[in-house]
Formats: sequence, structure tokens, C-alpha cells
Amino acid sequence: MTIHFIGAGPGAPDLLTLRGRDRIAASPVCLYAGSLVPQALLDHCPPGARIVNTAPLSLDGIIAEMAAAHAAGQDVARLHSGDLSVWSAMGEQLRRLRALDIPYEVTPGVPSFAAAAAALQAELTLPGLAQSLVLTRTPGRSSAMPPGEALGAFGATGATLAIHLSIHNLAQVIADLLPTHGPDCPVAVVWRASWPDQRIVRGTLSTIEQAVAGSMERTALILVGQVLAAEDFGESSLYAPDYDRRFRPRSADSPFTGVNE
Repeated sequence: MTIHFIGAGPGAPDLLTLRGRDRIAASPVCLYAGSLVPQALLDHCPPGARIVNTAPLSLDGIIAEMAAAHAAGQDVARLHSGDLSVWSAMGEQLRRLRALDIPYEVTPGVPSFAAAAAALQAELTLPGLAQSLVLTRTPGRSSAMPPGEALGAFGATGATLAIHLSIHNLAQVIADLLPTHGPDCPVAVVWRASWPDQRIVRGTLSTIEQAVAGSMERTALILVGQVLAAEDFGESSLYAPDYDRRFRPRSADSPFTGVNE
């Protein structure tokens, strides 16, 4: 039997992957992070499934539920919000399962930064402005930042910044980025991206704190970068008429001529 770790997506029930839906439907036990995973996803559980909200449980309690299901020969759907590759606390669970020799698999989910970008109708990497995206956070009670991962250092790269779990530190985020980005740098804060009550606040580093004014908490994502407001950027060479490429050779002398025939 297998523990299926499933990225439940950013909030909208229809942003669950088909694989995630099928894993839930085939698992007689479902453990879900009740503080962040929408209840609608539990509708995919099979009739009679044991459904456990893990929000009040410790790591020991969560692993005990998994071990009991495994001993009973039952698959488990373990739901986490967003995608499991960042800030999911999955790693410590996998380590415990390896020690217990309990098999598991991981199904990715739609990450919150992607849902936020979709809500903003924005591409986060534009030619000539930014070709990198940094996913980061500020220090919190649950996790300190390792040496070298200061927000100001990431800001100096010029990459688009997606700052998670930090709305309570908005004033410090602004202070850290003003030296590298300046007061007019565009900022967007997306609260509960893809949920029915989603809210978006746009501004600049000099105006965003007042625009938010303490109206958002927890599940807000801060995006910072010129790509959020730019119109004067280059077009991708990929679609340029004179760009020689495998699927559109520009001449008989092209090294791609005949490649796809």
C-alpha cells in the first residue's frame, strides 16, 4: 500500500490535477491540511473513506495515521495545498516513512505563485526585463532563513520575486528591497489566489504598505518586479519571422531543413 502525497493546488477545486483527483478517489484514507485545503476536494474521496483533518495533529500523530492505514493495507491520500516542492513540510514526513519502510509517491500540484500570476494576467519572465523567478520568504516562527538567503541579496539579481508567507513582514520586505529596486518598482499582493474571495492589491514599493493597510494575512503572496507593469519589453526571438528553428527553418541551408520530415 502507498501513501500518495498530492499537491491540492492553490484553492480553486478545479485546479486539482487529474492524477491527484484519481489518487484521492482510489484511497480509503484521506489526510488533509484543513486550514488550507478546500473542503470541495474531499468530495472526490470514495464512500466510507476515513477523512482526517491534520491541522490539529503533530508530526507524530500524522505518521501514526499513515502507519495504521499501511498496516491495514489501505492507500492514503495526503493532501497539501499548492505544490509539494516548496514549504509543504513534506520532507520530514518522507524521512519518517523511509525509516518505517512505508512506500510513497508524490503528485505535483499547481503552485500558489502560478495562480497569483494567472490572477494578475502576467508573465513573470519578460525578454530584456527578467528571465529568472525567485521563490523565497522572510524569516518566521516556523523557519529561519539560512545564511546567504537575505531578501536584499535576491533583490540585487533583478529577478522577479515571489515572496511567500511574508505579508506580516511587509514593512521589512519594502525596507530590504528599496535599495535595489527603488520606490517606483511595481508590487502586487494577491490574497487567496484562485479562491472565490481572491483579492488583488497593486502598487509600488512606496505605496503598497498603505494600500494593503493590514487587510490581508497568511495566504497572501507578494510579487515584486518590473514585469508587473511593463509594456516596453522585447518580443521573444522564438516567434520572430527571421528566427531559424527546428519547426520553422528559414532557408534551404538551415541545419533544421528536413529534420522533422
